[in-house]
Amino acid sequence: MPIRIDNNLPVRKTLEEENIFVMDMDRAVSQDIRPLEVVILNLMPLKEDTELQLLRSLSNTPLQVNITFIRTGTYESKNVAKSHLERFYSTFSEIRQHRFDGLIITGAPVEKMPFEEVEYWGELKEIMDWSDKNVTSTLHICWGAQAGLYYRYGIHKYDLPKKLSGVYEQKTFHKRTPLVRGFDDTFLVPQSRYTGVCREEITAHPDLEIVAESEETGPYLIIGEGGKNIFVTGHPEYDTLTLDQEYHRDLDKGICPEIPCRYYPEDDPSRKPVKSWRCHANAMYFNWLNYYVYQVTPYVL
Repeated sequence: MPIRIDNNLPVRKTLEEENIFVMDMDRAVSQDIRPLEVVILNLMPLKEDTELQLLRSLSNTPLQVNITFIRTGTYESKNVAKSHLERFYSTFSEIRQHRFDGLIITGAPVEKMPFEEVEYWGELKEIMDWSDKNVTSTLHICWGAQAGLYYRYGIHKYDLPKKLSGVYEQKTFHKRTPLVRGFDDTFLVPQSRYTGVCREEITAHPDLEIVAESEETGPYLIIGEGGKNIFVTGHPEYDTLTLDQEYHRDLDKGICPEIPCRYYPEDDPSRKPVKSWRCHANAMYFNWLNYYVYQVTPYVL
């Protein structure tokens, strides 16, 4: 949250140059506070795991956030009880008349398919179109980021030589950008995907800006239109054992996956991995909620 100081305090300029959020008196006395309304389009098969991961990250803020979960109406998940979906999820048609402060579009296990062949692609495009006028800022995660970059800006994905799985170091750029406020120069992020996005196409687009990336994994945090759309190509919300579960799942399927990179101590899958990305994950979700949603969303939706 911002610190409130006298408008003329000499150190104010230094604080702002260090990307510290400073609120002047005029703005502070006029600011109203209400709960934020965030809708989550959960496209992951293990919906309850994703619910828990995202809610843990979104809870690390003093802001009150009301969460609405939605699911696709054109495709019914086979990995969660129908009673769970009916009780805790709405369909897009049921909420499309409402406005929201934020929208999160999760990843999905369909990245090897062309976007147009995904069963709910038409519905997803409709949701993204709707968000342009009814959502203050949309956060796209992993495949959701690839889908958003493709549909909104024409950025193509490409197949990787092998699955990207593990915990990878990212470098932060543009330190004055609110999304990376409080970040170290380098930080760690879990990755789990078979495809990547074209860096050259992103840097050539006037509405897109890369603010964190890795030489190994490519662009990680991408901001579109000043924060109207934000794209996260990894999984900062993953729990400690998520990659472990995916690794053993693939083993059971006979896929013969490689051991996730820099994940297990000494690359030994029999040893419990150490979570090394929580602080920056929490910072990223907090920065999105605060600077791209709360600070700019209208008081009356």
